[in-house]
Amino acid sequence: SLGLTQRLLVERDHPRCDVFWNNQVLGTAQLAEEGILLPYKGSGYSRIPKVFKHPDGLWTGFAGRLRVWIVNTDKLAPDEDSLKRKLESDDLARFAIAEPLYGTTLSHFGILWQDWGPESLKDWHADIQRRNARIVQGNATVKNLVAEGVCDFGWTDTDDFFVALDDGFPVQMAPLRVNGKTICLPNSVAIIRGTKRLTDSQRLVDFLLSEKTELALAASAARQIPLGLVDQKQLSEDVRQMTEWAQESVRITDYSHSRNECLEWLKSVSTP
Repeated sequence: SLGLTQRLLVERDHPRCDVFWNNQVLGTAQLAEEGILLPYKGSGYSRIPKVFKHPDGLWTGFAGRLRVWIVNTDKLAPDEDSLKRKLESDDLARFAIAEPLYGTTLSHFGILWQDWGPESLKDWHADIQRRNARIVQGNATVKNLVAEGVCDFGWTDTDDFFVALDDGFPVQMAPLRVNGKTICLPNSVAIIRGTKRLTDSQRLVDFLLSEKTELALAASAARQIPLGLVDQKQLSEDVRQMTEWAQESVRITDYSHSRNECLEWLKSVSTP
């Protein structure tokens, strides 16, 4: 999604894209700030809570994922307090986290950048490396390391967690929290300013923001979380639980600027 966001910025004067469906929000929020997006409040806009959409309709979120602890239950108890204590231990060789330069871990770090403060996050990032934490290519790698017992616990997203669970590995999850709030990262959809297919673009946005689409994504293996009102009887127990956690989420749109500042720092410290 980071690469697509940058491409849309480059193409701003001669857009080739009509609709941007991003699996996150903060990159889309950056495009809104840059004037790349066209406002649209269609049939699906009103069913999405305010916390997950732009007030002027420049983009709308739907079908979220949560940032979670993934725990190998053969190695560790999956309760939040135990996990926080474990993260403070002297040796983190059995803890894994994705490279924060990309993806949902970048969004997560952007939240920490604002809520902890830049210097505290920088110190913590250096400290977990001194304690041998495994910083790996992506959330799927974190999932694999924990599922296979190479690591005891890590940070990932709910969709990756369910891959491990469905494959029969001894894993459980617990929501990651910042100042008591969970982190729900929706998909987002927006129309690109300058599109020559406005009607078709609006129809696609209406479809993606519909109850039908959110229920379909909730029923998928990824178990994405409906953000608008849906028929609760059609949701699995897994999704119902995550829906409750999602209601406790930070307001992700408050972190657009901190995400960009954090990204610049991460670029400066990342290894080639």
